[in-house]
Amino acid sequence: MMNLSFARGERTFHILCLGAHCDDIEIGCGATLLKLVEEYPALSVTWVVFSSNKRRAEEARASAAEFLGASVSKKLLILEHRNGYFPYCGAEIKDSFESLKREPEPDLIFTHYGLDRHQDHRIVSELTWNTFRNHFILEYEIPKYDGGLGTPNVYVPATKSCAKRKSDILLKYFESQHQRNWFSKSTFDSMMRMRAIECNSPSEYAEAFYARKMLLG
Repeated sequence: MMNLSFARGERTFHILCLGAHCDDIEIGCGATLLKLVEEYPALSVTWVVFSSNKRRAEEARASAAEFLGASVSKKLLILEHRNGYFPYCGAEIKDSFESLKREPEPDLIFTHYGLDRHQDHRIVSELTWNTFRNHFILEYEIPKYDGGLGTPNVYVPATKSCAKRKSDILLKYFESQHQRNWFSKSTFDSMMRMRAIECNSPSEYAEAFYARKMLLG
C-alpha cells in the first residue's frame, strides 16, 4: 500500500480531538496522538470532552496532560452535557460545537465513528461533520458491549512503545472505570493487534479510522 503522511513544516499543526466521554479520545486515537507528538515538534491540540463529572474531569485532565506532554500547546475543554442523553439535548451540544469555531482552525479532527451504536458518540460525530464541512476528519472506534465495529479504511501503525503507553496511561488515570470488565489492557491491546493484522503493521500494533473524504494532490 502507498503510505501517506501529514505534511511537515515549520508552521504549527493544529489538531482538534472530540470525545463524548472522558476516556473516548484516549481509547480511540491515543497511540496515534502519541506518535504525532513524537514526530511533529510544532503541535497545537484542542481537546474537548462533552460529558463529565468532577472525578472523571480530574482523570481526563491528568490523562490528556500525559498523552500530550509538556512541549505541545494545548487547550482542554471539559463540558458537562448529560451523559446518555445527547440526542435529547442536541441544541445545547450544538451551541458547544459552534463555540469551537473560535478556536484555531484545525488541520486534523479526531471524532467518533458515525455509525457507532452509542447515542452520545453518534451525536458528536454528526455535529462534527455539521460544524466542520471543509476539514480532514478521522473517525475513531470504541469497543463496547453494543458492538458496532465496522470496516475502517485508514490505518496508523503504532510503535510498541506508543501502544504500551496508551494502555498504561488509560489504566493509570481512569481508576473510575476499573470496575468495568472491558476496561483492561487486554482489550486495548487486542484492538490494536487486530487492526495491525489488517494493515500489516511491522510493529504488530495499529489504530484504525474511518475517512469519509480525503483530498489528494
